[in-house]
Amino acid sequence: MDRHASSIERAEGARSQKFNAPLFRSLVEALQTRNRWVVLDLGAAHTETISLFARYRCRLDIADLADGLDELNVLEDRRQLQVTAEALLPARSGEATDLVLCWDLLNYLERPALSAVMSCVAERSRRNTLAHALIVYSDAHMPSRPGSLVPLPDLHLVNLASQADRRPAPRYSPGDLSDCLPGYAIERAMLLGNGMQEFLFRL
Repeated sequence: MDRHASSIERAEGARSQKFNAPLFRSLVEALQTRNRWVVLDLGAAHTETISLFARYRCRLDIADLADGLDELNVLEDRRQLQVTAEALLPARSGEATDLVLCWDLLNYLERPALSAVMSCVAERSRRNTLAHALIVYSDAHMPSRPGSLVPLPDLHLVNLASQADRRPAPRYSPGDLSDCLPGYAIERAMLLGNGMQEFLFRL
């Protein structure tokens, strides 16, 4: 079975866990209002995400940051954190980023690592770049690893990853995020039905 078919089947099987993310939906709808967007996806490559953004005039850069989280979280030296974070991001293309998809990855970064990653992202972004994130809010625990969040055709999101193993969630507040994301302002925030808080930041 090819990877594409496997991914689609997993999405079909997880539809009962799909959830509405209005701010994500608004971003996709906004893609029709401009000629070209440069999108930085901090998550892994997924057929569903690639297919969605292929409908629009987008350049999609994929970081697949999850495998580097443990390395980032143990670093204490600020300069080393910046260098490591930059190395984990895709090579710069010469085009400034317009939109950043953080998915649920920010929950898995310690505060210094969170600041380092988003500072590196800011350096390759233009003014008014938007960053979308999902933060564990109501639940004291979260899956032990970042999810595999993908968009469905109706623009709901679904997590394809196993939810079995759990760990304490940092439950970052809006104030925590403002402190850890210098240069970013909270544009909008919404509490979702699944207990996550959906954020849209503007650089």
